[in-house]
Amino acid sequence: MVVVLSKNITQADKDRLRSYLSERGFTVREQNFGEDAIIGATGKGIVEAHELALLPGVERVAQTSKPYELASRETQAEDTIVTIGPVKIGGSRISVIAGPCAVESREQIMETAACVRESGAVMLRGGAYKPRSSPYTFQGLGIKGLEYMREAGDAYGMPIVTEVVSTEFADAMKELTQCFQIGARNMQNYELLKKVGAIGKPVLLKRGPSATIEEWLLSAEYLLASGTKDVILCERGIRTFETYTRNTLDISAIPVVKKLSHLPVIVDPSHAVGIRGMVSTVALAAIAAGADGLTVEVHPHPELALSDGPQSLYPEQFEKLMRDIEALAPVVGKELLRTPRSRAESAISVTSPAAPEAATGGAADGGAADGGAASSMVAFSGERGAFAEQALVRAFGEDAPRLAVPSFQAVFDAVLEGKARYGIVPMENSLAGSIHENYDLFIRYPDIAVVGELKLRIVHCLIGSPDSSIEKIRVVRSHPQPFAQCREFLDKHPGWTLEPCGDTGGAVASIVRGGDPTVAAIAGEIAAKIHGGKILKAGIETNPLNYTRFAALARRDGGDADRIPAGLAAGAPNKASIVFSTPNEPGSLFACLQVLSEGGINLSKLESRPIPGKPWRYLFYADVSIPESEDAFHAVMEELKKKTEDFRFLGAYRASL
Repeated sequence: MVVVLSKNITQADKDRLRSYLSERGFTVREQNFGEDAIIGATGKGIVEAHELALLPGVERVAQTSKPYELASRETQAEDTIVTIGPVKIGGSRISVIAGPCAVESREQIMETAACVRESGAVMLRGGAYKPRSSPYTFQGLGIKGLEYMREAGDAYGMPIVTEVVSTEFADAMKELTQCFQIGARNMQNYELLKKVGAIGKPVLLKRGPSATIEEWLLSAEYLLASGTKDVILCERGIRTFETYTRNTLDISAIPVVKKLSHLPVIVDPSHAVGIRGMVSTVALAAIAAGADGLTVEVHPHPELALSDGPQSLYPEQFEKLMRDIEALAPVVGKELLRTPRSRAESAISVTSPAAPEAATGGAADGGAADGGAASSMVAFSGERGAFAEQALVRAFGEDAPRLAVPSFQAVFDAVLEGKARYGIVPMENSLAGSIHENYDLFIRYPDIAVVGELKLRIVHCLIGSPDSSIEKIRVVRSHPQPFAQCREFLDKHPGWTLEPCGDTGGAVASIVRGGDPTVAAIAGEIAAKIHGGKILKAGIETNPLNYTRFAALARRDGGDADRIPAGLAAGAPNKASIVFSTPNEPGSLFACLQVLSEGGINLSKLESRPIPGKPWRYLFYADVSIPESEDAFHAVMEELKKKTEDFRFLGAYRASL
């Protein structure tokens, strides 16, 4: 059983609790588990749970029907997110670990680290000690190989993960590696599990080739019971009667384990199939099935690899896989994790020709800026569960401090006044079109710049109070945009009254607070979970290809316009947003578009908006591509300014797929 301790428990109460459990035959260990301090009681002891819960300092007692208590979702309902340096595995992000099967030389691991980092990997893998079936094959470079690997990881800003094969190596390895790997052969080496768990570092636990899911989770229990709180489960294929592939990837294990356990689950497609040409296909299938990440073997020259060459991807294959993952991620409600780079690693920045202070494309930075805005908050419009908050989590991470404000304008105000470092607002929906209010706000707030964009798939649900049903509904509340996006469904219920409100999260909160079974809201599933609403019907949007493009914004003069939030697309800016007006004369707009065309600048969006106070005069909002040459882009922008009456540069950023 698991005893969750009160936040204000005294040491005396804690000592009495430990004695109470030990005297009744339990083995007792104390550790932090998520945000809770717990005492785990294992063994064949006997105690009444209700009596234990009454002891001073006990917040609650968790008993599970599973033998793996600490790993069970019955003990912890929320997903565990494992943090390794700047990397977070679990939650709404997809994290990719990549590197060679074995470290063969300093040059080889440095070259591999450079290419996988450039493609988007966030951790470096590689074996210093290699358990091999044949005693005559390459066994690794030992501690020297681990030193090379740590050097490469440090050089490219990636934590490293490497396999520990024996208890005698663990102490020497712990100073170099940030994450231990327990290989498939050692999944049930319980002495090794206890030793590595006691060190307290994160552990990546691979499933054994013939292990059941329960046996796999019991091995995780050994690690958790021994002291570590960070375990990553890795499905790498099991042994079946099929011989065409190296192993058979148990794709069903991913949703099964995620239902049984709160621990993150990643997949090793390289060992699952053992055939280079199939690795990417299986990797994408794993992401579609709900995996929190991948660990992929990549080698700069697989044909020369000393271990597992036939299943190692070439760098160009890995790069394509990462692009495919980035495209697939929004479909499954996730975002590919990007981690901060040093300025030395960053690509060129693109400085606004209209506002030199609005440079973007510099170092990614998910934390507070040195000397930057006083607040690290990220502002969004609405209440908890709004789609804007979901976009915020994708862009800035689950632990980003959030500032909920009542309107889109309040987001701009919060950033301008320094109450928030960043803001996030919707700009355009694939079904309902542009959110014109936010385009207009960028004009009214010239000190605010666009620093990134993110596309979020929008799945709408009809949500009622706990005792509601579709038959009872008479009134539906939501933001006007969801009404437009769900028009086909709403047209089937012409008797319903539609009540617009500020945001989807607030709509759900209001109907749950009101408790009226005749009133429902349109919002996302997360809003229903947060506020305790009941989903009456899911997927009511007219078209399942329903995406909203959100813009991340920051102050131009606060330094934050030079930094890319870690969850947004990284790399040199390839897109810019501009606003301009033209003289009231024939061909003026054509002349502006001709400047872009002749300069090789692709126009991906053009929209007109009335100029306040000037009837029948218009501003043109445009999204344009940025070529590789920064100078060429600046030259085109300068030429465009000559053709316009008013020109404003809203920001340069990396386009989201």
